[in-house]
Amino acid sequence: MSGNRSDQEQVALRPLYRAEQVRELDRRTIAAGIEGFALMQRAATAAWQSLKARWPGVKRISVLCGGGNNGGDGHVLAALAAVAGVEVQRIALKPPNALEGDAARAAEMATAAGVGLEPWRKGIEFTGEVVVDALLGTGLTGEVRGEFRDAIEAINASSLPVLAIDIPSGLAADTGAVLGVAVSATRTVTFIGDKVGLHTGRAPARTGEVHFRALGVDGRRHADLVPAAELLDKALLEAWLPPRSRDAHKGAMGHVLILGGAPGFGGAALLASEAAARLGAGKISLATAPEHVTACLTYRPEVMVHGLRGAAELGELPGKADVLVVGPGLGQGAWGEGMLQAALAESKPLVVDADGLNLLASRFCGKQRDDWVLTPHPGEAGRLLGCSTAEVETDRPAAVRELQRRYGGVVVLKGAGSLIAGPDGTAVCPYGNPGMASGGMGDVLSGILGALLAQGLPLEVAARLGVMVHAMAADTAVRDAGERGLLAADLASYARVIVNPDFEPGVHSLAGGRDAHKTR
Repeated sequence: MSGNRSDQEQVALRPLYRAEQVRELDRRTIAAGIEGFALMQRAATAAWQSLKARWPGVKRISVLCGGGNNGGDGHVLAALAAVAGVEVQRIALKPPNALEGDAARAAEMATAAGVGLEPWRKGIEFTGEVVVDALLGTGLTGEVRGEFRDAIEAINASSLPVLAIDIPSGLAADTGAVLGVAVSATRTVTFIGDKVGLHTGRAPARTGEVHFRALGVDGRRHADLVPAAELLDKALLEAWLPPRSRDAHKGAMGHVLILGGAPGFGGAALLASEAAARLGAGKISLATAPEHVTACLTYRPEVMVHGLRGAAELGELPGKADVLVVGPGLGQGAWGEGMLQAALAESKPLVVDADGLNLLASRFCGKQRDDWVLTPHPGEAGRLLGCSTAEVETDRPAAVRELQRRYGGVVVLKGAGSLIAGPDGTAVCPYGNPGMASGGMGDVLSGILGALLAQGLPLEVAARLGVMVHAMAADTAVRDAGERGLLAADLASYARVIVNPDFEPGVHSLAGGRDAHKTR
């Protein structure tokens, strides 16, 4: 198996921008000859079409309009809906005489279309079946206050479905953080350039379905506007996972050594081992505490288990492996520290997770390598950066970039909208679900990453693919049985299906075909 950057470029990934970059794209588009109000009409039309597609039978809508272009989009949408015969309740947090430029023209357009206008007041009743959020755009930086906060809270309390225009009001476009309070939308339609903050942090719980409409603007034509990140796409699976050669053998599929499972913590290392096996590594070795050997052999006999009282007994094991995974169930005592030190002494690819990261932060601070993948959750990321978990979550994109700068290699910042930062830039994973909020998920990811590296994928490609496969496996699993009660141990078999995108049940296999089809 192999993969590289040119394979990825066969699939056009969606670039994700910061708010100031999107404003610059907007400015350049207007300077090139497209009138600003015409661009506003395009945006409102795209939003109206999205609303109709999502709620085709809607007869009444409530549109809340702020100031600036975001409010202007709302006024134009109100006009379009009225012309289409929909009853529109238009609520203004800024009176028309306080609007300027295109926003003022938009308000006049809605009035000319016969749409009434109500000033915002606390306790107002929404008469629509759907609420349109056109309150605050991407320029918001400080915490939401006053009437806008009241309006956002009223939208959320209404329990009505919500279409957010460009971004849910109160969400930070660059970071995905909530600025005090934010609209919880059912669908978000965003324009010109997709925003990185719509896909990570608190955003997935606020945006609902994210639909991007370029409005005829192609940001990739502006080479000086380097995207903040790019959005991973499942189409990459086939580009990065070609069918195996017919003469493949286990020696060519790589050997993963997992160092983990200090006394009393054997389960995490076993989860990582099974995941590595299911992802196609040719050989899996596990160095763990002696008391775990029997359980490991019983549960997964394909794994070569070595019961070691300490790192001094590793012998030739690290030298025989192609990739080392250190961290699952490692512990922070002498056993775990010795195993991590032994792994760091090897000049071969590493995956470092869990207590491997905690030891790295506390006892090997400042260590930097180009050949490792670090996989912290926000708490571990904070320890590696010397800051709080809350500070990490306030700006996840900045945190993952700083981790990569300090430690080298590739860094995966786990969580909703996992981020992968490496020398080629930052990627965001749009897959995954709340069912993954259970113990052991990170151990499975570390095993997946180890297997992909062992099979020859470059570091950054393996990290991006591994995160995506892990999340997609969880999404497939919850389609079978729901989110609550999803276990980390459930993911390995589902991940196996995900990494065989060319598999057709009943064509390549007679045995197990029905089960395989069930998980697709």
